[in-house]
Amino acid sequence: MKYGIDIGHNCPPDIGAKGIRQEDDLTMEVGNKVVLKLKSLGHQVIGCRPSSASSVGNSLQQRCSIANANNVDVFVSIHFNSFNKQANGTEVFATSDTGRSIAKRILDNIVKLGFFNRGVKDGSHLYVVKNTNAPAILVESCFCDTKVDMDRYNAENIANAIVKGLTGQSPLPPDTDDRTSTLELQQALNRLKIRDDNGKPLVEDGTIDNETKAATINFQQIVDITETGIAGATTWLAIKQILAKPVLRANHAAGTVVKYVQYRVGAQTDGIYGPGTAAAVEKYQKQQGLSVDGNVGPQTWGKLIG
Repeated sequence: MKYGIDIGHNCPPDIGAKGIRQEDDLTMEVGNKVVLKLKSLGHQVIGCRPSSASSVGNSLQQRCSIANANNVDVFVSIHFNSFNKQANGTEVFATSDTGRSIAKRILDNIVKLGFFNRGVKDGSHLYVVKNTNAPAILVESCFCDTKVDMDRYNAENIANAIVKGLTGQSPLPPDTDDRTSTLELQQALNRLKIRDDNGKPLVEDGTIDNETKAATINFQQIVDITETGIAGATTWLAIKQILAKPVLRANHAAGTVVKYVQYRVGAQTDGIYGPGTAAAVEKYQKQQGLSVDGNVGPQTWGKLIG
């Protein structure tokens, strides 16, 4: 799926509400986590927040234009409410039947965290909901000016609830360094031909050293994972997807594995297996003495990672 994620406001003069916490800070915290979690589950994400705007109206217009130009499957705008320091809870706005169905799933998951259920509401008056071609929803996660909501607020939990509502999948936990041994990580990175900052393979000794951290960051950069230098669940998912050596064909593949292949064959690492990538694969196959077909099958994988 291709999701358009709109991190609300954060584009002066389009700024969010002020309360116990600033809406701009909250939407950024939750939105960035939603993006990372969707990507870790193999989905494509289009960020819809503009970098600058001449007015609030222009900011809203740009968000819709980005989503429409990229033909996203679902558009999600993330916000936090503010009213009278007493109102509390979660509400989600939508217009279409598909949008309302998605909105209800997200609402149900956030409410499970303990927030008051304010319901799925008609979003026909909201610019980004009514002017986006794809099914669109706007999530008012909770109230940033109400103590009961801010005491309950946890960015990780809300992001998990949004992602589960969108995909039906439970997001992977955040990266931690205790999921698999350092030795296995070093062996995997060496197999993938990922080097440290000096271009050298890792010493497979199970020691978490600067070289291993650097190689981990290099891998995370290649496959577009947040660069932590720690190989946790998200990073290991990407490694295992590549080591599974799936067959890739032009115009029929996208995502993390494609980015790795693009890196190895010298193509632009955009995650889309288009004509440019196919041409780079064909060149690599010719250099390796393989049959040239532009597909990444068992023989080509054998040369890439053995």
